[in-house]
Amino acid sequence: MQNADLGKLILRLTLGLLLLLHGIAKLESGVGWISGSLQGYGLPGFLAYGVFIGEVIAPVMIIIGYYTRIGAVLIVGNMLVALLMAHMNELFALSKTGGWAIELQAFYLFNAVALFFLGAGKYAMKN
Repeated sequence: MQNADLGKLILRLTLGLLLLLHGIAKLESGVGWISGSLQGYGLPGFLAYGVFIGEVIAPVMIIIGYYTRIGAVLIVGNMLVALLMAHMNELFALSKTGGWAIELQAFYLFNAVALFFLGAGKYAMKN
């Protein structure tokens, strides 16, 4: 049995829900540490609020299937910034348990790339 649309829905829900939880945590704790990190790179601190676009708005878009490809691009951008700012030293590292040190960030990044190419499928509000 093959059902590509159901597979796309599962991919959307997995990526969207898991990343949304990170965004909700940042809504509660704030983005002060991100703002400080951005300023350390010579960037304006207010850009830290962009994390809410990449970790709250984009996941919701993906979950409901509303402009999924745009949501995926937003997540890709968010994850690339996160990798550059916070995880570059882990790019070629393994965790204590032997996994890739940035496997979670890579999961979000590559699943968003996959959704960009696959699209939302038929169980979506609007492709």
